[in-house]
Amino acid sequence: MKIIFFEIKDWEKEYIQSKLKNHKLFFTNEKLDEKNASKFSDCDIISTFIYSKINKETLSKLKKVKFVTTRSTGYDHINIEECNTKKACVSNVPSYGENTVAEHTFALILALSRNVHKSYVRTLKGDFTIDGLTGFDLKGKTIGVIGAGHIGLNVIKIAKGFGMDVLAYDLNKQNFLAEVLNFKYVEIDELLQKSDIISIHAPYNPHTHHLINKKNISKIKKGAILINTARGGIVDTDALLEALDKQILSGVGIDVIEGEELIKEEKELLYQKTNVKKLKLLAKDKLILHNENVVFTPHNAFNSKEALIRILDTTIENINSFTKSKTENIQNMCKPSLK
Repeated sequence: MKIIFFEIKDWEKEYIQSKLKNHKLFFTNEKLDEKNASKFSDCDIISTFIYSKINKETLSKLKKVKFVTTRSTGYDHINIEECNTKKACVSNVPSYGENTVAEHTFALILALSRNVHKSYVRTLKGDFTIDGLTGFDLKGKTIGVIGAGHIGLNVIKIAKGFGMDVLAYDLNKQNFLAEVLNFKYVEIDELLQKSDIISIHAPYNPHTHHLINKKNISKIKKGAILINTARGGIVDTDALLEALDKQILSGVGIDVIEGEELIKEEKELLYQKTNVKKLKLLAKDKLILHNENVVFTPHNAFNSKEALIRILDTTIENINSFTKSKTENIQNMCKPSLK
């Protein structure tokens, strides 16, 4: 099989080569999209990360592709319906960093609760005063976890270690775990109203698009902190900007933001036809990221050595399973076949 890995790093290339020895392997640090897809028209399997765009136009140029395996849990960058039409299977990495992302979540929480970011900037200027840097204890505070799946449950466990009360919103309620871990399921409005810290761990899909929006962001407890390490599109950028301006939120910790790809590709916008909508979103993102009450990281919550190895191991397992016509982590209506 001819397999091409996109958005790959040198150390990943060496690791994959040591594990997949019976296939024709090709590696590139490019992301895959409709602009370069024609170069890879003869590949059987493609492995991508989240910045590749596997849409109808891209797939139309991948004449032979039978399998798309993304090295991520989310697969909203892949057009599942078009893959079904093309009879190309799609797989993901369902779990690799439950504790990894949860730990990063608390890194953001603690940065905000103890003003670590402000303290650091101040000391860089040679100013060692502590006026205006008073933080707050996590013990006794209420954290609201939106999405109590694998990652959300790890966040809940850590929160309990800090002595926090926990509310959770999830369509799939696990009442036994709620009793064991001592947390309470509530509807989203109650969670927003009662939580001192709100942390998002839901998947991104049409149902969670702008789950936090202008209609419900005003219900958030005044002075709360919002953390998002899930997907940017779950939070409406306009609502987030408004909540900061009106001081509904006293702090925001984000590893993801709606339109984050525009920030990474800002220079490219200069050479594209004017897209007013994209430019406005980029401007709003910059206003948010430059707010002194915002702590942000560049989609880095997954990025630990251990998690990266787990991602590669699962991706390799997905490929091996597909070549044996097994349905390992298949996420679309597809029967694995080499024909």
